[in-house]
Amino acid sequence: MTMSAGWYLRRLSRMGPREVGGRAGDAVRRRRWRSAPPGCPAVTGARFTAVLPAGTLAAVPPDAAKRLVAEADRLMEGHAGFFGVERGDMADPDWSYDPRTGRRAPQVYAFDVPYRDEGTVGDIKQIWEPSRHQYLTVLAAAYAVSGDARYAQRVAAHLRSWWAANPPLRGVHWTSGIELGIRLLSWVWIRRLLDGWPGAAALFEDNPVALNQIWHHQRWLAAFPSRGSSANNHVVAETAGQFAAACAFGWFPSSARWRTEALRSLERELRSNTFLSGLNRELATEYHGLVLELGLAAVAEADAAGVRVPATVRLVLLRMTDALAAVVDGRLRPPRQGDADDGHGLVVDGAGTDRWASLLTTGEAVFGRLAWWPEVTGTDVRTPLLAALVRPYPGKGAPAVARPADRPAHFADAGMTILRGPGGIWVRCDGGPHGFLSIAAHAHADALSVEVRHDGVDVLADPGTYCYHGQPEWRRYFRSTLGHNTLEVDGGDQSVSGGPFLWTRHARSRVLVADTSGASAGGTARWCAEHDGYQPSVHRRRVELAGAERELTVVDEVRGPRREVRLAFHLGPAVTAELEGNRALLTWSRDGEDRSAELDLPGRLEWRAHRGESEPPLGWYSAGFGRREPATTLVGTGVTDGTREFTTVLRFHG
Repeated sequence: MTMSAGWYLRRLSRMGPREVGGRAGDAVRRRRWRSAPPGCPAVTGARFTAVLPAGTLAAVPPDAAKRLVAEADRLMEGHAGFFGVERGDMADPDWSYDPRTGRRAPQVYAFDVPYRDEGTVGDIKQIWEPSRHQYLTVLAAAYAVSGDARYAQRVAAHLRSWWAANPPLRGVHWTSGIELGIRLLSWVWIRRLLDGWPGAAALFEDNPVALNQIWHHQRWLAAFPSRGSSANNHVVAETAGQFAAACAFGWFPSSARWRTEALRSLERELRSNTFLSGLNRELATEYHGLVLELGLAAVAEADAAGVRVPATVRLVLLRMTDALAAVVDGRLRPPRQGDADDGHGLVVDGAGTDRWASLLTTGEAVFGRLAWWPEVTGTDVRTPLLAALVRPYPGKGAPAVARPADRPAHFADAGMTILRGPGGIWVRCDGGPHGFLSIAAHAHADALSVEVRHDGVDVLADPGTYCYHGQPEWRRYFRSTLGHNTLEVDGGDQSVSGGPFLWTRHARSRVLVADTSGASAGGTARWCAEHDGYQPSVHRRRVELAGAERELTVVDEVRGPRREVRLAFHLGPAVTAELEGNRALLTWSRDGEDRSAELDLPGRLEWRAHRGESEPPLGWYSAGFGRREPATTLVGTGVTDGTREFTTVLRFHG
């Protein structure tokens, strides 16, 4: 995918004067560095002191260590999976190769690489992901818990290979700040986890090549921060990586300044990226997880280095942790809202470790759990490692702010409302802003959408994300209005897209009613919201969850002139539908038990079931980035006159 002149004009229109000036300065610096790149100063006497406290590794649960070692053994055999592509060449990887398209990114001056052009470079996510070196943190952690030097030797060989193949400012791995920031964080943890290995110092602080790479990564991040309309999760990753490296690898004349500037930026951007309720402003749940992981890792480095962190940093992370505990369903699955690209801040666990349970376990260790938090089962490696470095709050989680006494269900600033009913019924209602900042890069056109689960099973599902670059028709579908459980008017999206990470007009939503009490105890919970994305019409939706009847009612109303409408309900991949007229019988199984529900659809619309269609895409579910599978989508088509309502009723059986 290449960007047209029109895209650049649309993108420019979403910037303010300060951002335009900053980007102009970046362009000048890129040209200057082409002929006169900065040079790493000489370093002598470097020592790594940010080690794990004695006894930390003994606190790693045996089953978590077993999963970790099993994953490391798979990596040692050269096997790894990235975004739905299984690779067998990871014993000796080609760092510029995309296995999905078979292309190699050119090894030219970094800022000449057209990384958005899949025809030239390949799938950039497939190339970038292994070079975050999070599979190497897994190998390093396996060495730490087992003492098997084979893991450490493989890590060393791959780092030396990467450093040789990717000299500063050459190639695709020097084009994106988030990649450099996460890679730095990985290197810090690799060095920490390899501390007992005799070759650790020779690999890092006594290695001029490593010192050159570490310095250039930090110099790059200091020179080219994400700015203005791009200051989303990327800038948090950049500053967290920069700060971690400046704390743990504080060997350079600029280290103190980088550390100070990165901490100042981290504090500002964590606040900017997070609602006061604790939810992430991008309204993309996986980025909530990424930012929380990065923030916790940065605090761990600060405490390990004895660097004072502003209280607001810990406060934001505390609120984010409580918000996560509040929104997960009974199986600890959070909402599937907005973009998701499987991005992680720190990976030291094997396959089968639940990311969200791990974050809540870490939150409990650092902040202390509240009485209403869900019970967390399972174990992980990351929690005891981070908890050993992070200084607990006095009273384990009692800062000056009051934490919620009861489980929050309505997050007014984020426009998210969670309705809960008996038997594990979980409903997310979306009446919030259309994403974050002027471009809302990771938003979907999903205003007033609902997401419904029964005991953790997706019944009415958010289909997910699937891809970013290179497949524009799939990118458009997965973030479209038709691609969500809401109402489309006149064949268009509620918000106007200007590119794969750019929205030029944002639908404005407002929640009118959010009464979340009662459904779990057999009463009725109610929610109502509207948006203005289809002016001059207004789409209003009312949702009621009757606990005693185990019944969910959704009423859609379009106020305004006659319009053509399509109402979509996306079923989860485990759900089978038998559609007859305007009634669908839904069946699925959970833990060997058959479950069912009945979906009564508006009779004024003509209903069809779609599954796995490609021209155009319709009827798909993406469980993770780069992966998709057929799933049933029910679409009702018709027209509206005046204030016609469309009523849908979902009844759970048993």
